[in-house]
Amino acid sequence: MPSVFAPIPLLARLWPRRRAGGDDAPAPLGSLRGQLLRWLIVPLVILVAANAVSLYRDALDAADIAYDRSLLASTRALAERVSVRDGKVVADVPYVALDSFETDTLGRIYYRVGGLHGETVSGYDDLPPVPKNTPRSELYPALVRFYHADYNGEPVRIAALLQPVYDDSMRGIALIQVGETLDARRALSRRILLNTLLRQALLVLAVATLVWFAVRLVLQPLMRLKQVVETRALSDLSDVDEALVHREVRPLVAAMNGTMARMQNLIASQRRFIADASHQLRTPLTVLKTQAELALRANDPAAMEAIVRSIAATTDSTVHLANRLLTLARIEHGGANAALAPVPLADVARQVGLELALPAVQKGIDLALEAEDDGATTVDGQALLLHELVSNLVDNALRYTPPGGTVLLRVRRLIGVVVLDVQDSGPGLDPAEYDKVFMPFYRAAAALESNPGGTGLGLAIVRDIATVHGATLALDRAEGGSGLKVSVTFPARELPAGV
Repeated sequence: MPSVFAPIPLLARLWPRRRAGGDDAPAPLGSLRGQLLRWLIVPLVILVAANAVSLYRDALDAADIAYDRSLLASTRALAERVSVRDGKVVADVPYVALDSFETDTLGRIYYRVGGLHGETVSGYDDLPPVPKNTPRSELYPALVRFYHADYNGEPVRIAALLQPVYDDSMRGIALIQVGETLDARRALSRRILLNTLLRQALLVLAVATLVWFAVRLVLQPLMRLKQVVETRALSDLSDVDEALVHREVRPLVAAMNGTMARMQNLIASQRRFIADASHQLRTPLTVLKTQAELALRANDPAAMEAIVRSIAATTDSTVHLANRLLTLARIEHGGANAALAPVPLADVARQVGLELALPAVQKGIDLALEAEDDGATTVDGQALLLHELVSNLVDNALRYTPPGGTVLLRVRRLIGVVVLDVQDSGPGLDPAEYDKVFMPFYRAAAALESNPGGTGLGLAIVRDIATVHGATLALDRAEGGSGLKVSVTFPARELPAGV
């Protein structure tokens, strides 16, 4: 009988294994057709093998019942010749009957007739006795017991029948035993086993062939999908027809279509960015070229100095624009992939306030900071990007606030959130333009008047940084009704116990 643990190593190979060396990346999965065949054929072979063992055992039980019935018939035939004469048990067994009992075409048969006191009346007196606690057979309406034993170095199957005997002088029970060697049973068992294995092998072969053709047929749509994807042009990012594959594979095709749609958006965004950047840089570069040509033709030192100062101012503006363009590109294409860490937002606001204090003083603007000093305003984020966000908001506020105005930078914690407010006393914005000012290079009418040299990228950068951090942006009128207030709401970290 095969071991029940034998299939376990084979089944274990069906599962994807981890790479050696502690790497969590799974090993290559290999062929889908191979895995399907293994998952279908290997369990089928195991089930067929288990079924073959069960069938073989049932056949052996049926053979034992059949041979036991024949053995019981011989025992009953012998019992009919047992009687009592002159107070003794006798067995009237003719020589013809003895010949039939002693031999068989496939083995030998032995018998013994025991008297009322266990003595041997006829037959082989050394035939093995009935073992203790041998149960009576429930299959036949007779006091018969069947058991296995060894006799003359051979295994035998013995039927022991208790036969009532009596005459006018006495009554008692005689024991009739008939045993046979297992040659016939073994021959039948081998024949049953071979027939069972042959039929099960043919069944497995037929099912394996059908499964192979079925798997090949089922995988044809995937092969067609592979061909469609491979033959596409590099610029073709249109959706793949989900009708090419089965219903269970359509979510994969839908995910592929979603990925291609995102790639289309990304490519479109890059093209739009490149076009906008080239357009925005073309103007200051053209101005620089014009100023340089004027400088080459100028003979007056005072005029030359004025032109050089204009070149320096234009260069500063161009560098500022280029830096903001690079910041916007870095955030759009790589900011979301960086790891987040605890950042005290109040400390970032305080650092930006110190950095921009001098421009505020030079313009005569009152720059104020209201921030909590404990760790209540800590958020999960990237310190450099958060610094860029606060710096852009405060810089915008200083640019659009007239001399003598005020800019308030406030960081506070509310229920479950940390809010950053930057408000100024400048001209403010028309509420109809609140959604437009976050678009790259868009400039409101009021902004063109108060800050004609702006780039239109500050709030676009702020929007992208807020998106990376899962924060929300809101625009409103400043407190007092004059100016603009920009509020950035971040998810707050859990406060330590006791804070």
